[in-house]
This record gives sequence, structure tokens and C-alpha cells, in this order.
Amino acid sequence: MENYFQMNFTPAQVNAISHLGLAHVGDGVYELMVRSYLCARGDQTVKTLHRDSIRMVNAVTQAAMAEALLPILTEEEMGYFRRGKNSHTHAAPKSATKAEYAKATGLETLFGALYLAGKTERLNELFAILMEE
Repeated sequence: MENYFQMNFTPAQVNAISHLGLAHVGDGVYELMVRSYLCARGDQTVKTLHRDSIRMVNAVTQAAMAEALLPILTEEEMGYFRRGKNSHTHAAPKSATKAEYAKATGLETLFGALYLAGKTERLNELFAILMEE
């Protein structure tokens, strides 16, 4: 039986997934990490958890966080980020510019690729850096 909480795709398998497929997975991974982070901070109301999640899981915030990570990404990680950032998406939310949406998609693509490759330690390291910002 496949363990979907601990994926371990080969680099070839990860690379075979479209950039938007990786971003789709990465969006879920990022949101789960944010929700877990917020719950771990302590007792909060559901309303506060929801408000803080929305504040952290949006294109504008993700774009800013992506900028903070760029200097420390490996060459392989930069490749995934660029792959998502350079994708031709046809829609962007009203609250973000196309550039912000592209960077957010790059961050999600990176998180999706790392998750599917089983690189959860690196995911946690990058996420911890983002939460310190």
C-alpha cells in the first residue's frame, strides 16, 4: 500500500509531472504546513486560525516568502521554482499581480517537488525559515 504522507518519487518521476501538477500538490503541502504551524503556536479560536491561514496562504504573501528563500535554494530547487514561476497560467487572483502570482506558483511547485521526492527534512527547513521572516 502506498504511503501518501511520505512520498518517495524518483527525480524522473517528479520531473514527469507537469509544473501545474507540482504546484497543485505544493499548494496543499504549504497550506497543511501553515495550518499545522498555526495550531502548534497554541490555543486559538477557529476564527483566528482561519483568518491567519488566509493571511499566510495567498499569492501576495507566498510571493514575498519565495523572495526570502531564493538566496538559499540549491540549483535543483531553483529549477523547480523557475519551472513554476515561468508557467503560463491563464488566471491570477484580483488581489495579486501577475508577477506575484508567478512567484507564488513557483513556491508551490518547489514545495510539491520536494514533498513528492520525500525531502521532508528540507521542506521543514525551508518552511522554518519562512516562519522566522
